[in-house]
Amino acid sequence: MIVALIDSGLGMLPTAAWLRRLRPDLDLLLQADPDGAPWGPKPTEWVIDRVLDTARQALRLGAEVIVLPCNTASVTALEHVRAEVGPQVPVIGTVPAIKPAAAVCSTVAVWATAATTASSYQADLIARFGGDADVTGVACHGLADAIDRGDLDAVEAAIAAAVAQTPPGTEGVVLGCTHYPLVVDAIVAALPPAVRLFDSAEAVAAQTLRRIDALGRPAGGSGTVTVVNSGRPGELPASAAAYESGRLLGRVVAREG
Repeated sequence: MIVALIDSGLGMLPTAAWLRRLRPDLDLLLQADPDGAPWGPKPTEWVIDRVLDTARQALRLGAEVIVLPCNTASVTALEHVRAEVGPQVPVIGTVPAIKPAAAVCSTVAVWATAATTASSYQADLIARFGGDADVTGVACHGLADAIDRGDLDAVEAAIAAAVAQTPPGTEGVVLGCTHYPLVVDAIVAALPPAVRLFDSAEAVAAQTLRRIDALGRPAGGSGTVTVVNSGRPGELPASAAAYESGRLLGRVVAREG
């Protein structure tokens, strides 16, 4: 069984790493879009068309399950992809971990791209799952793009700007973009020591496996990982391989175990 993961860039890696850790036999198809990245600032219809085209390619390449480990793609295109591929192909989106954060923290900041922060989708999630917590959206301008480029100076500058927008006394920060866990060490270093971080990669991977099990078909494979960049065979960006262990890609590899 081939599981396709669709994102503009490296944000798919945390979810892919959890799938590898939980089910190393699965064959993964990583579909990145360096030609169109970043998706966050793009018009909604552009993102929908881009994600739909990638989903169609996933089916042509044999995918039986599609995962959108990208908050922007999930906010704008999830229901469109589900309508396109039909009920026989599970499509799993990504939801910021607002509910678990609000359950244990009285003040929460949701770090996300500008598009996700401004979306009615995130506002609805906060209204539904924020409970009694005071939840604030923080737009992290340029952070996902800097991660994709491997520009660590720009990463640190974007994190510093996000920290400055985060209300004093915030108890929990939700990483509302799947790129952000890749720089979790830098985020931890920039935030006050008592702040708790929440991300959704493990939960998305677990939900993917539940949907696979519900298909009732043999799911085992050879553990192959195939990378497709903007519709063509490719590799992950060269900068990814150079990141320090515990900072970006090295952290994901370590989590694969």
